[in-house]
Amino acid sequence: MSGTAEISYLYAVTRAPGPGPDPFEGVRGVGGRPVRTVECDGLAAVVSAVPAAEFDEEALKERFEDLVWLEEVARAHHTVVDAVTRSAVAVPLRLATLYRDDERVRRVLEREHAAFDSVLRRLDGRVEFAVKVFSVPTSPTEDAPAERGPGSGREYLRRRRERHRRRDEGWRLVGDLCDRIDAELLQRSRDRRTHRPQSAALSRVEGENVMNAAYLVDEEDVASFLGAVGRLREQAPGEARVEVSGPWAPYSFASLEMDGEGS
Repeated sequence: MSGTAEISYLYAVTRAPGPGPDPFEGVRGVGGRPVRTVECDGLAAVVSAVPAAEFDEEALKERFEDLVWLEEVARAHHTVVDAVTRSAVAVPLRLATLYRDDERVRRVLEREHAAFDSVLRRLDGRVEFAVKVFSVPTSPTEDAPAERGPGSGREYLRRRRERHRRRDEGWRLVGDLCDRIDAELLQRSRDRRTHRPQSAALSRVEGENVMNAAYLVDEEDVASFLGAVGRLREQAPGEARVEVSGPWAPYSFASLEMDGEGS
């Protein structure tokens, strides 16, 4: 890819916009470049030009180790996807989906037309909510030093056993809560995806993430879904914290993955 000055960065695929003002006018993508659409048979790929020297295969191997650069690209990528999904249903593509030029993008739309169309139909009128449950310690995790004096050793062991009992009971309560949450929210959503629990070191929030799920919800059912989350959160034991965020573009349910030509 390094032989050309610019290549095409693909953000998302949506329905081709009809006549009228450009719905993406003023939207800027990676590097502040303006976005445009590449259309084929009723579909539109939202793309922008990026420098080939920065995004070819060799360059990306190094740049993906640069967290500052990666954060900037990810922020720009999501800004475009958010702008697209505000105006129409869309299939978001993964970070750094790249093609040699717009003609290659057009060929992908033609080749994968049925797959894109199927996903767009499935996502139309639906949004994603993220629901997380955290196990929160209600007592110190470190054993306090035993007091000196007669019987202090026995008292220390008693306190230690009591802490373990409360910890085990807390885990049971949190597990039961996760089961109730999932069962009730599945009744108010079209689909669910479970993700790997977040690392406490990376998330920098209190507690251990024990449930990390995404739910695909019909727009007309959003109020019912959030109401159920609110009730479940009120019923949560002290050992648990429930968080919900959204609505988001349904990334977790846009299962069509395109590798591009530079990944």
